[in-house]
Amino acid sequence: MNALLPARAPRPSLPLVGALALALGRVHECCGPARHTWAMIVAGALSGPVLWIAPRWLRDRPHPDGIRPFAGPERFLFAAPEHRMELLWCMEEALRSGAVPLVVADLPAPPGLTPVRRLHLAAEEGAARAFRPPLGLLLTPGEGGAPGVESRWRMAPAHERAADRWRLERLRDRTAPPAAWHLSGRPDAWVLDRA
Repeated sequence: MNALLPARAPRPSLPLVGALALALGRVHECCGPARHTWAMIVAGALSGPVLWIAPRWLRDRPHPDGIRPFAGPERFLFAAPEHRMELLWCMEEALRSGAVPLVVADLPAPPGLTPVRRLHLAAEEGAARAFRPPLGLLLTPGEGGAPGVESRWRMAPAHERAADRWRLERLRDRTAPPAAWHLSGRPDAWVLDRA
C-alpha cells in the first residue's frame, strides 16, 4: 500500500554548522544552560529580523554585546508579554504572519502537545505567505521535553579545553538519530567534532 503513495518532498532546511540543519516551517526546541547561545547561532544563520518573546518577569534577556558576535543586534525585536498564555499566542501569530524568519520563545516550562501542534500549523501557514518559511525555536529550562517538536537540542558549556566550547546534543529529531558533538570556535569559523 505504501508503494502507491507519492514520495514526500523534503522540507527546506536551514544549514547551521557542518552538516547540522533545522527544518524550516517547523518548531524546534533547545534546552540546557547554553540554550540562548544555540538561539544566537540559529539567528546568525538567517538573515532578516528575529522576534524574541520572553515573559516580562524573566530578567535573563539577551544583551546587544552578547548578540553582536552572532548577529546584528539591530535585527532583534523583543516582546515581553505579561501572562504565560500570551507567550505562545505571540509566537503563533508571528509564525502565522510569516513576517519574520525566526521566532524565539524563551519559556518558563515546556508547552504541551496541543500548543506545539498549533505552532506547527501556524508555521506552515506562514510558509505559504512568506518568501522563506519561518522557523520557531522554543527555549525551555532543564531537560526540555515539549512533545511534538520537530527536533530537540541540548547545549551546555564544555570548558575542559577551551573557553568557547560547548557540548551540543540532538536529543530528538524526526529525521535523524540522537547524536552529540563538541562545538568550538566562533561564528564563521565553527568547529564541530563528534563527542
